[in-house]
Amino acid sequence: MRGAYLPGGSVVDLRRDVPDPAPGHGQVVVRMRASTICGSDLRAIYREHLGTGAEAYQGVVAGHEPCGEVVETGPGCHRVRVGDRVALYHISGCGQCDECRRGYLIGCLDPARRAAYGWQRDGGHADFLLAEESTCVVLPDELSYLDGACVACGFGTAYEALCRGEVSGRDVVLVTGLGPVGLAAGLMAGRMGSPLRIGVDVSADRRALAQRLEAVDVVIDAGSDALEQVLDLTDGRGCHVTLDASGATAARELALRSTRHWGRAVMVGEGGRLEIDVSPVLIHPQVTIIGSWVTSTWRMALLVDDLVRWRLHPEVTVTDAFDLDDVEQAYQVADSGRSGKVAVTMSP
Repeated sequence: MRGAYLPGGSVVDLRRDVPDPAPGHGQVVVRMRASTICGSDLRAIYREHLGTGAEAYQGVVAGHEPCGEVVETGPGCHRVRVGDRVALYHISGCGQCDECRRGYLIGCLDPARRAAYGWQRDGGHADFLLAEESTCVVLPDELSYLDGACVACGFGTAYEALCRGEVSGRDVVLVTGLGPVGLAAGLMAGRMGSPLRIGVDVSADRRALAQRLEAVDVVIDAGSDALEQVLDLTDGRGCHVTLDASGATAARELALRSTRHWGRAVMVGEGGRLEIDVSPVLIHPQVTIIGSWVTSTWRMALLVDDLVRWRLHPEVTVTDAFDLDDVEQAYQVADSGRSGKVAVTMSP
């Protein structure tokens, strides 16, 4: 089968002689239909191999946002059947530690058994994927394979952050960073009832996309007067919930300074630093900072049901889709920072 590897240096190595997988106990083989590209892949694997620990790339098939059809099941599988359409929770864990038992396999405490698809075990940029049954979330009929691929990390990460921030119809929401996760957060905050969603980004292309998708109600250029504009929109009080999806130091500071007294600031974007004058920005306004990392298996299952109820299709955030044979071009477009979600698709 075909499989794409990331040797570093902004190179994609598409191999055509990768062995087809066979399922072991509790495992399934998934024929890939769609696998999207995450900003974490670009930051820590595609450009250069930066990670250790959870981010250590082990020279495997890339792609940690897979979705496809189950074509074979191994012994011990009881929940997932051949023919099921599944999105993959993108980390397998030991299943026994406190984090795994909570459903947060992302935080598995056993480094010998924790393995992320596309990082430490073969991922979705291939014709077939060997997956643990425990990481499969069955897609409702109303959602497409492309929807499912966007769920796995992008929408799941945004959904977790919004839930952790307790977004409701009472809350004005600010999103800094209007890449795929930021777009997802804005779209779902609206479905959760937010009466005003403000989005900030340095990129004119991404601000335009956010407007076109109606992901936010107001779009602001991340310039020197961004804070003033946010305060003007909120009667000088700031937002109830702010969410940084950029990982940029300046954007995080803007999010915190834009959070009203007793508000919640959720940090989602990976990498970078946080530098803030603690007393006037955090202590005196009594702001709560929440770090939110991906989501859980149980919350991802709730998400797919909510998407159906909201009639929201995550694939609306996909601006570019490429066949697996053109996966190198897909990474180049994603790395440009001007697009929405970029997908790799596989024909039946």
